[in-house]
Amino acid sequence: MAISSRLAVAVHILVLIETHEGKRITSDYIAGSVNTNPVVVRRLMGLLNKAGIIATTPGIPGASLLRPASDITLADVYCAVELSNQEGLFSFHENTNPQCFVGKNIQTALEDSFTRAQNAMKAELAAVTIADIAANVQKL
Repeated sequence: MAISSRLAVAVHILVLIETHEGKRITSDYIAGSVNTNPVVVRRLMGLLNKAGIIATTPGIPGASLLRPASDITLADVYCAVELSNQEGLFSFHENTNPQCFVGKNIQTALEDSFTRAQNAMKAELAAVTIADIAANVQKL
């Protein structure tokens, strides 16, 4: 099972905003680039707005970055769009059998490993900025 595509789509949105600096591009335009429904784009833009990464104005199409792209890390974006509805990257099965030795202890046994994996991923994401991704896109 893969992690959702919300992070990749949100980065796509931010890179589009960055590369069209000074222009107000619509969610329809962004959706055309992402090849998804504009509603998906608007939902993600709402999360990015709530996280203080972009600014949107009701009734006016488009958005702008609230800080330089070099100051927005992939970890910032991940936290805005992936952690908005959950506690972390990994989730546990809630109804294990407490009468079973494994069922009773599996969550505790996995907790440290899952926490270390998530922290390593967030550290890697913190090392990359939207400006880095925009530069890579323009090189290709």
